[in-house]
Amino acid sequence: MTQLLNADQTAARLPWRALVDEIARLLKDGSVEVPPRLVQALPGGGSLFVMPALDSRVAITKLITFTPANAGTGRPAIQGDVVVFDVATGQRRLVLDGPTVTARRTAAVSAFAAQRLAPDTQGPLLVVGAGVQGKAHLEAFAEVLNTREVVIASRGAASAQALALHAQSLGVQARVVQDANAAIADCSLTVTCTPASGVVLDALPRKDAFISAVGAFTPQMVELSPGLCQHFAAQGTVFVDTVDALHEAGDLLQAGLDVSRFATLADVVRQDIKKPAGPVLFKSCGWAGWDLAAARVATTQQFRTDRN
Repeated sequence: MTQLLNADQTAARLPWRALVDEIARLLKDGSVEVPPRLVQALPGGGSLFVMPALDSRVAITKLITFTPANAGTGRPAIQGDVVVFDVATGQRRLVLDGPTVTARRTAAVSAFAAQRLAPDTQGPLLVVGAGVQGKAHLEAFAEVLNTREVVIASRGAASAQALALHAQSLGVQARVVQDANAAIADCSLTVTCTPASGVVLDALPRKDAFISAVGAFTPQMVELSPGLCQHFAAQGTVFVDTVDALHEAGDLLQAGLDVSRFATLADVVRQDIKKPAGPVLFKSCGWAGWDLAAARVATTQQFRTDRN
């Protein structure tokens, strides 16, 4: 019988460390296939995403809507499901909450990239944007990298204070700042988790900086200034999550950079690329392979539950 999981149940099936470890395994798995995702524009400015992926054991499709106009309404910007099938039998095994999968796998990818590439993983961590992704990244970095100090910058004072209180409940010291550009000099780790409707960072980073930019996933979206992206390309190192960044990484594309010359996470794992000297920019655009990694973890957790 198919299990239909709500947001809390989906999160419980996706422990942070297990998800990060599965991402590493998936990048070495030659059976993984990820067709291009279909993005259908909707009236009113939203988009419908259809994202399939499969390996030798599991096939998934993520079906979600992205509705930027929902910002500030109490309705989530991302809604939908991830449907998980057994390849051998064709049976539908799980239906996972799509926004929860998106939040957790995105944050886990950032944490994995920081593990492998950040010059200094000690922090503090600067979180720009205090929404769903900001919360997920805080939790992932606290669990996976043992981050113990966070600085929060957000346009919404109430959401920033709520995230600071959540950080404190996890045993993480937290403070709220007004200016992310002023705070970046004090933080070795930064994640930008905004709606990507405009530049939120343009200050030059410190030499041991790691930035994971996750908000912009279309050519029109942007969080980092062109000058900041160009600085990383000239004075540091830029990595992207997948080759799809060639046509999705708005920050890099608007900076006029040749995205094809930047290594992907698959390159990092398969070529055993070591941490580079100087500042590192990791540009994340999203990929159904990350959702497949989440589905693999969730089905493993289901198997363990069924056995007990």
